[in-house]
Amino acid sequence: MSFNIALSGLNAAQKDLDVTSNNIANVNTVGFKESRAEFVDVYASSLLAAGKTKVGDGVLTSDVAQQFSQGSIQFTNNALDLAITGNGFFATVPELGSLETSYTRAGQFKLNDSNFVVNSQGEHLLGFPVNADGSSASVSLSTASPILIPTSSGAPTKTSEVDIRMNLPAGDAVITGAPGNFDHTDPLTYNHSTSVTVFDSLGDSHVMTYYFVKSAPNQWDLFTAVDGTLVPIADPGAAGNPVGGTASGPLAPGGIRGAQLTFDTSGDFISMIPAPGVGGIVTEQLGSTILANGADPLQTIAIDFNLDTGGPNPNEPTQFASNFEVTALEQNGLAVGRLTGIDIDTDGLIRATYSNGTSEPLSRIALVNFANEQGLTQVGNSSWKESISSGEALAGEAGTGTFGTVQSSALEQSNVNLTTELIDLISAQRNFQANSRSLEVDNQLNQTILQIR
Repeated sequence: MSFNIALSGLNAAQKDLDVTSNNIANVNTVGFKESRAEFVDVYASSLLAAGKTKVGDGVLTSDVAQQFSQGSIQFTNNALDLAITGNGFFATVPELGSLETSYTRAGQFKLNDSNFVVNSQGEHLLGFPVNADGSSASVSLSTASPILIPTSSGAPTKTSEVDIRMNLPAGDAVITGAPGNFDHTDPLTYNHSTSVTVFDSLGDSHVMTYYFVKSAPNQWDLFTAVDGTLVPIADPGAAGNPVGGTASGPLAPGGIRGAQLTFDTSGDFISMIPAPGVGGIVTEQLGSTILANGADPLQTIAIDFNLDTGGPNPNEPTQFASNFEVTALEQNGLAVGRLTGIDIDTDGLIRATYSNGTSEPLSRIALVNFANEQGLTQVGNSSWKESISSGEALAGEAGTGTFGTVQSSALEQSNVNLTTELIDLISAQRNFQANSRSLEVDNQLNQTILQIR
């Protein structure tokens, strides 16, 4: 029996050495959780045995339990490197449409050739669908899907309105002969100009320029051009024009209609010809000559000066004794945007930014927790799967309930303490040597008995 006891001690010591060696080997493995060999003694007796004199029958390995304590956080320069601070696991699937979910703390993610977020093994990271405002549409694991990062942002939007806020210098000289001698190619025939980039229905960009001509004291004429071609302001007296009103604006050579702004002696706006509608004055259709790329030739652009005839308004144009100054020049069109960056919040919300200046929420990283983490089944690659002992996966948003937060551009290192493991390695080695010595002594005693004559 003593041989078996010593042999069980050797097996236990070997298991301890194996576990400790595995911990040391994975000291630099991202998301790795150290294990601990847990042992129990073996004790068996019959009903008629003398329990007080019974000796134990050795030792057994009851479990190799992983320890899910927090690992240290290492910061990186990759936005898709993710670390969980607190409880929770990332959920991944091996391929699109698969329901075989694995769980991991290793956050080394990247984009594959289809722009899905995957780990080094090609497994897809799952996320919850989100609404336009970034709120989660659902936090059920059954509705989570692989996260896709689109390289472009939707369809283009043609410019329908330009918002202008400015000051026209009161001290500027009146242009003699204006507006009859206006020539947008001759800077001597106008006082000031400013430009803004607008977009057609195909997302192509065009430069829209505004020319301001002081035609009389406290009176300024406005003419517009797109890509160097003058575009008339729509005549409110024409049938079907949405602006309304009866007065027409000033005319430049060639019958190009403009608009006219009038100010009082305090520099406050008084009136405008043509009378602006809700969105301001409107250009005529740009036409196929300007939009020769096949874009919508019926496109018109409203020019909104934020006019207020009721009195001074900080958003309307002014005529003060200061320099020509454009305080706002904004348009509502969009080109097709190309992906320029990814931002991931601590609640797991992934927001993409695009070259057209837009940003949109894409998904919220799904976090999963279990009633018994140590009951999870190890499957390698720093991943686990659900088991009967672990309980069912409970999904939720980062930062809510018992779930930890997600940190972008960071990785959770192994929670192995190398100093402790080296000490455990020495202890396991001594334990192995002691059990070997016990086995050797048992052998010597048996030899001694066999040699009795």
